[in-house]
Amino acid sequence: MPDPSAAGRYKLWDGPVRLVHWLLVGLIAFSWWSSEDHLNWHRWSGYAIIGLVVFRIWWGFAGGGAARFSSFVRGPGTILAYLKTVGRRDRSDMPGHNPLGALSVLAFLVVLLVQVGTGLFAVDIDAFEAGPMSDRVSFELGRQIAEIHELSFRVLQGLVVLHVLAVLFYLVWKRTDLIGPMITGRRSLPSDPGLAGAPWWRLILGVALAGAIAWALSRGLRF
Repeated sequence: MPDPSAAGRYKLWDGPVRLVHWLLVGLIAFSWWSSEDHLNWHRWSGYAIIGLVVFRIWWGFAGGGAARFSSFVRGPGTILAYLKTVGRRDRSDMPGHNPLGALSVLAFLVVLLVQVGTGLFAVDIDAFEAGPMSDRVSFELGRQIAEIHELSFRVLQGLVVLHVLAVLFYLVWKRTDLIGPMITGRRSLPSDPGLAGAPWWRLILGVALAGAIAWALSRGLRF
């Protein structure tokens, strides 16, 4: 096993990935808090989440290094092989997301898309509060969508709990800090993984795309 003391601290997570990660943490908590008595803020938080998810999907294809889906999404065979080693009590030197972490990322993105997507059409029981596109569906369908919106948030809560438990497992059992690198962008590894960055124009284009989609959906696609 490589000597951890001989490892260097190498660049792993770029700024956009780290910023999206922590903004989602804050906005998911804020959306939970504002879901009862501050629905106007709740809607704006949802629009921000839409923008962040759109950007993260874009960055998964256009970003660099560990941000790209191609760098961590693996097939069933690789996932099964990793499951056989996950319980070993040794330091994990795998850069980026491991195969299980990749499934977590994809699950978060899918559930967040369902969460914000249903929020656009949801209607409350008194029809006083509704999403910006609720007029496109009947009241009955809007109520059904609202129930899916609530259910998807329960699923999201479960994913958050599993994510926190996984981070603690890696910290305590496998002696791998996953929190620090998501703050600093650097992680101790046996060697430089050589992850290339992405040009600035892709970042600017991604921000513009995410902002435009979030703005359009906030207006109910009315221009």
